[in-house]
Amino acid sequence: MKKLLLATAFAASQLALLAQMSPENAVHKDYNPFLTCTAPGAPYAATITAEDMRSYLSVLASDEFEGRETGEEGQRKAADFIAAHFEKLGLPKIGNDGSYFQKIAFTAESWDNGQIELTINGESYRHLSDFVSFPSANSNRERFATEQVVFLGYGIDDPKYSDYKGVDVKDKTILIYMDEPVDNAGNSWLTGTPELSPWSTDWHKKLEVALQHGVATVLLIDADIKKTVGEARKTLLSSEMRMGEGGNPEGRYANNAFISSTLAKEIVGKKMKKFVKLRDGIKKSGKPAHLDFPCRLSMVQKKNKRQLLGANVLGYLEGSDPRLKDEVVVVSAHYDHLGKKGPAIYHGADDNGSGSSTVMDIAQAFVQAKKEGHGPRRSILFLLVSGEEKGLLGSEYYSEHPIFPLEKTVADVNVDMIGRTDQKHDGNPNYIYVIGSNRLSTELHDINEAANTEYAQLELDYTFNAKNDPNRFYYRSDHYNFAKKGIPSIFYFSGVHKDYHQPSDTVDKIMFDKMERIGRLIFYTTWELANREQRIRVNVKDE
Repeated sequence: MKKLLLATAFAASQLALLAQMSPENAVHKDYNPFLTCTAPGAPYAATITAEDMRSYLSVLASDEFEGRETGEEGQRKAADFIAAHFEKLGLPKIGNDGSYFQKIAFTAESWDNGQIELTINGESYRHLSDFVSFPSANSNRERFATEQVVFLGYGIDDPKYSDYKGVDVKDKTILIYMDEPVDNAGNSWLTGTPELSPWSTDWHKKLEVALQHGVATVLLIDADIKKTVGEARKTLLSSEMRMGEGGNPEGRYANNAFISSTLAKEIVGKKMKKFVKLRDGIKKSGKPAHLDFPCRLSMVQKKNKRQLLGANVLGYLEGSDPRLKDEVVVVSAHYDHLGKKGPAIYHGADDNGSGSSTVMDIAQAFVQAKKEGHGPRRSILFLLVSGEEKGLLGSEYYSEHPIFPLEKTVADVNVDMIGRTDQKHDGNPNYIYVIGSNRLSTELHDINEAANTEYAQLELDYTFNAKNDPNRFYYRSDHYNFAKKGIPSIFYFSGVHKDYHQPSDTVDKIMFDKMERIGRLIFYTTWELANREQRIRVNVKDE
């Protein structure tokens, strides 16, 4: 109550001050042309506090919620907690059956009792050590065997460059690199620039094309298999998930596995010199080539499936402007995490209890603004999604089954892991990685820059926004499911740390003052998006 009275008093003082100012000085645009709304946001940003965030996060990341794994009891408790917050704020129930939930059926998939095997020339190799295969990207099959493997360059089929042209690969096993051919100057043969094409950033494209050409199995050479294993281990030791019936029901991908360079050498065998010469020739000339290897290879990929239910949680605040309220700004964060592995609880305080708590506090700030007659002109959907740790499934479901039309969705403002520092910024908490802000709309980028300059003064780090970012963070959080639908999206992120995807990601390590500053920046950016006269434009073609 004390906080509310202080905020109300501050709001009144701000309004009085604005009334005394000239119209020119009262409007942000005279200070920065990218902040055009006149509504006073400062009193409401001030209600976003470290204290609030700590109270929310202490519940979300508690032992009681058991790591919030999608489809499990802990995730349902977290969803109920967030829904109760929205109900306390007085937000309407717009979900299924008059609730705050958008319910989603998932299929959890795992390899059946360890039935994932790879044998090369009589020697067996270990899953999650020598190779990785994802159940959700493979069809269920009994033992598959072949006596030949075809090196097919990069597995690309593009008008500018095709490894498949003139090569019969039907029912064969192909060996490919995960990226694309780049010349000695560092320029891609597909783009003609140092920026790589989607063939390098989305390996699923290669599996789809392989299936279209009748390939039986794709072996992708992963130069950093240890990193891939590390990122996949937690998920694959429990289960992967897909929406609906799951699996590969429509035969979307050729069966596949990521293999180490050591395994690739075993496959190539005595033809190593010829292989290296061929590979280097592709890079030098930009002309595809292929090579056959005799190799006794067999695989088993048998899956378990079980049906689970999850839910996105919906907090809807209707806009105040009759002309603009049909347009919606989405503020998103995933609230799920990895659950339990045996007795160990993966608390997920930073990932992504920090983002979820921030969105909850931003929601109360906007509700307070509306109560005091300064509600956003456009509507806002506070979207807490599940299934992110299983492949961005909750946000994908929303993007395929939107509550509000996507053509009326102005932008997605996404918050994922903002409560810690990474090694690069150790000792300097006043920063935030900004990802995707200029991929579709330079206006979104400029608004965030201006809001930061005027209100937050954080260091905005764009390292992970680079299109050739090897971490591919742009594709790894929920904003991406909006961006690929053409909706401008911005992703706030503090980077990974030693407790990432570990049971030790706990509340006591969270920097709540850092979260407060970032939360207020996110508020101001959202405030401008929701209140400005002109909707931001898509003016960049993201490739």
